[in-house]
Amino acid sequence: MINNPFLPQRLVGRQIELERISQILLADGDLLIAGVAGSGRRTLVKWAAQKAGARVITLDCLRATDGDRFLKLLAESLLNAFDRPEELLRLQNLLKEQPVSFNSATFNPATLNITDNITEHIKPRISWKLSSTGIWSLFENLLSLPQQMAEWLDCRVAIVLHNFTHIRSWDRKGEWEEYLRREIQLQSRVSYVLIATVPEPWMYKLKLDVVELPPLTHVELCGWLEPTIKEKGLRFDPTTLELFTEYIQGNFSDAIALTRRIWLEALTQTSSYSQSNIQSNIHSEIQSEILIQPDHVHRNMLALIEDLAATFESLIMLLPPTQVRVLESLAIDPTVSPHSREYIQKHQLSKGGSLQGALDSLEQKGLVYGAKYGYRIALPTLQFWLKQRLG
Repeated sequence: MINNPFLPQRLVGRQIELERISQILLADGDLLIAGVAGSGRRTLVKWAAQKAGARVITLDCLRATDGDRFLKLLAESLLNAFDRPEELLRLQNLLKEQPVSFNSATFNPATLNITDNITEHIKPRISWKLSSTGIWSLFENLLSLPQQMAEWLDCRVAIVLHNFTHIRSWDRKGEWEEYLRREIQLQSRVSYVLIATVPEPWMYKLKLDVVELPPLTHVELCGWLEPTIKEKGLRFDPTTLELFTEYIQGNFSDAIALTRRIWLEALTQTSSYSQSNIQSNIHSEIQSEILIQPDHVHRNMLALIEDLAATFESLIMLLPPTQVRVLESLAIDPTVSPHSREYIQKHQLSKGGSLQGALDSLEQKGLVYGAKYGYRIALPTLQFWLKQRLG
């Protein structure tokens, strides 16, 4: 499989947001980062934590199906954040009174067979078999560890929680969520960072700083794109660049995917590169500069959505018909006023609350921007696919 050489080694845009988040972390603040898929939420947290000198504990609550699973994910992330030998020993000492097994096996080449998984020998694990009462006690203790480690190391810790509200699917009484919320307010060296698509009303009650990520601007996107493709021996003329940015609409994840496809096509069409050279010299620059035309961009965008078609088909099947209708209308006829009488009549949309409810739900899902960004579809590949699908 060919690696992606267009994954940036620096933060693209978001400088204002970077400074703000770094200052919040340094000041023991807690925050919510809101943005659609591809807006760079995870990347921004990484760079801000590095700038603030903070360790990062990342937890995707969507992967937690119950309390025990939640704790296993938390323990795994703790060991990833504090993975130096002396830090692992400290964690082991802090947990010595807990009914857990701490496997701190280290890598020893002499003990490995050729079929052994080396990662399993290097990476320590915390395991347990506990009742529901024991699980809750362990939860309290594991959640206290970031503060204790931060005090010991004289550093800051950022606990990044993705899909936080998903714990409600198994935390029926809200006990885990309530305890987490209290800890957000109590720990002095630990900042909680919630990652969401849009802010929800209950999030404001936590007095979180809210950082919303808009689409990248034309200047920010081109500031990355043009020097990046130049390093690979490619060049866009102004018309091609305009088409590219029109297709991408400020979504950096899709920009990376489309740029990679265009580059790979250019490689295969360059006579000086054989197929074997592509595989062995994948990071080499093309010697002569290639001018990318608009048809190259269009052709590769079609190929990109072909790969995503099955995902998009599944997505559409899961949406209520009213939301599908709104999505299709915005795809073929973008507007900043979907509530206007003319637009509703033209596309036979539901009136009043049904339309607003569909727009709100699509915004919550990260599929459509709200009024602030003109009600446009948030995923440019989805919009392109819908336009092609509707003919």
